[in-house]
Amino acid sequence: MKKSNKNLTFSSKIGLIAATVGSAVGLGNIWRFPAVAQANGGGAFLIIYIGCVILLGIPVMLAEFSIGRAGKSDAIGSMKSLGAGKGWRSFGGLSIMAAYLILSFYMVVVGWTVEYLWESITGELYANVGPDMKSTFAGHMKEYISDTWTPMVATVIMIVINIGVLLGGVQKGIERLSNWLMPVLFVLLVVFCIRALSFEKALEGYTFFLRPDWSVVTSGTFISALGQAFFSLSLGMGVLVTYSSYFPGDTNLTKTAVTVSLLDLLVAVMMGLIIFPAVMSFGLNGEGIEGATLVFVTLPEVFMQMHGTQIWSILFFLLLAVAALTSTISVAEVAVACIRDRFKVSRLKAVLIVMLPLFVISPICSLSQGALSGVTIFGLTIFTFLDTLATNVLLPVVSIGLCIWLGWFAPKGLLSDQLSNAGSLKARLALPIRFIIRWIAPLLILTVFICGFL
Repeated sequence: MKKSNKNLTFSSKIGLIAATVGSAVGLGNIWRFPAVAQANGGGAFLIIYIGCVILLGIPVMLAEFSIGRAGKSDAIGSMKSLGAGKGWRSFGGLSIMAAYLILSFYMVVVGWTVEYLWESITGELYANVGPDMKSTFAGHMKEYISDTWTPMVATVIMIVINIGVLLGGVQKGIERLSNWLMPVLFVLLVVFCIRALSFEKALEGYTFFLRPDWSVVTSGTFISALGQAFFSLSLGMGVLVTYSSYFPGDTNLTKTAVTVSLLDLLVAVMMGLIIFPAVMSFGLNGEGIEGATLVFVTLPEVFMQMHGTQIWSILFFLLLAVAALTSTISVAEVAVACIRDRFKVSRLKAVLIVMLPLFVISPICSLSQGALSGVTIFGLTIFTFLDTLATNVLLPVVSIGLCIWLGWFAPKGLLSDQLSNAGSLKARLALPIRFIIRWIAPLLILTVFICGFL
């Protein structure tokens, strides 16, 4: 099967954008961004974060786009076809490894989301809430994720759904799903933003999030903004290289990178416009809103105090499930493309080779939150170890390697040819982007990498 096959390209520009945005928008935008913004002063962090997306995110995204579309293969094959030696191709291999590790534990988190969506529909989530809502929801979350069977069932369901979409291929699976779910995601975000306008202390929330207080800015604020920009755009895990190999030859890579980055940024900003008015209005601004606590404890507290508790809870966990599903599909496609292209097998075989082991690996990750919590690697549970290895180590290392190779060792003119579509477009930004990829991006990513261990 040749890569020129029309079924291995996105069929429309809208589908291309929807799928790529879906790959970037995930839990990093919805639960990580508000937490990082809260911890780093709100408005000042937002401005710095926007700068990091422009300075780091878009150029590195263009680097991955250029490698993928020029190579027309998976993360390893694209670099091989562009003349990269075995050492440089190993970065492509590491990106695929990172994607698969992330997929292994991410399926568990997506399963939690689906379970909370179901409990919102049935009303079970809000059935026995005591006067101390925080303790009730925190206890419920701890009890659920440490349970042996229920999280595993939800995880298995999500693996099956992913298999179904992936078997549909690029156009009938990934693109079709993205064309449906991305509009749903943005509609839900708009609905929540409108609802947040009516919260009693909405103005206080907007002020914290949008008015910069530069007195709270430290070097750590810049590091946090760099890290958030890096992780929220799915850099370094082979997704963008793989998806760009499906881009038609006339795709404007610069315009696509800017569009995807801005839409990804828009999702994060909209979440801030929802979360901060909510926590201010319901007296929760003194609580940490990090990760799972925000989603499974703080927001259920908010919904409990709103009229139409179940409706808002259903809509939110539906929003979360949509974002998570499009992310898992894109991450899984990295490994599927690799198996398909490296071993020249059918898509069916590639999908099964990639996904069937998850029926064992992901449940083990789930059990590491409960029955297997005593099994540790370097003092970390299996779930946390895979998360740390993939996100804190492999992703930064891969991005540094790709930037150095494209900036210094790739075929001459590769970047400018891709940005100009072989001269058919003006590529005024080629030189500054190349400078950033050569010098600035590797240093910034290295800084994030080192600070992750301090």
